[in-house]
Amino acid sequence: MSSTSAPTPRRRLSREDRLRQLLDVAWQLVRDEGTEALTLGRLAELAGVTKPVVYDHFVTRAGLLAALYQDFDARQDRVFSERIEASGATLEDRAWVIAASYVECVLLQGREIPGVIAALSSSPELESLKREYEVIFLDKCRAALSPFGRVSQAGLRAMLGAAEALSQAAASGEISREEAQQELLETILAMVNRACL
Repeated sequence: MSSTSAPTPRRRLSREDRLRQLLDVAWQLVRDEGTEALTLGRLAELAGVTKPVVYDHFVTRAGLLAALYQDFDARQDRVFSERIEASGATLEDRAWVIAASYVECVLLQGREIPGVIAALSSSPELESLKREYEVIFLDKCRAALSPFGRVSQAGLRAMLGAAEALSQAAASGEISREEAQQELLETILAMVNRACL
C-alpha cells in the first residue's frame, strides 16, 4: 500500500505579496546575473509564475526598473527618516546620519543598485523618475541641515554626487564602508560650513 499524499494546493498571493516576491526575485536576478539579464520573461521563469503575472505588475522592463528603484528609495527613505528623527541636534549628528544612511542603504542593496541606477539613465522617462526621487532626498537633506545655515542647491547636488560615487566605490570593494562614510561626512560638513561664511 503506497502512501501518496495529495500535493499541497498552491496558495494565491495577494497582489502586494506577489509584488514583493517579484521584486525580491528581480533583485536576486540582478545580483546573480547583472542588470542586462533582467527581463520580464526571465523574472517570470525564476519566480515560477506565468509571464502575464509579471506583465500585469510591471508592463515593461522600464516599469520593472522603475519599481526596483522605487523599492530601493522607499527603504532608503525609511532608514533616513528614522535616523534623522532619533539623531542629536548638532550639525555633526545630522551630517553623520546623512552620510552613514546613504552608504549603508547602498551597501545593504549590494552591488546590484549601481546597475539599476545606470539602467535608469537609458531612457528620458526613467532618468526623470530618478531625478524626482533625488529632489525629494535633497529636500530632506536641506531640511535636516537648515538649522545650521542655508545650503545651496549646487552644494546639495555636489553632496549627492559624492554620496553616489563613494557608495559605489564601497559596494565594489575599492574603499571600506567607514572610508566612504567618513569622506561623505567631511564633504557635508565642508559644504555647510562654506555656506555659513
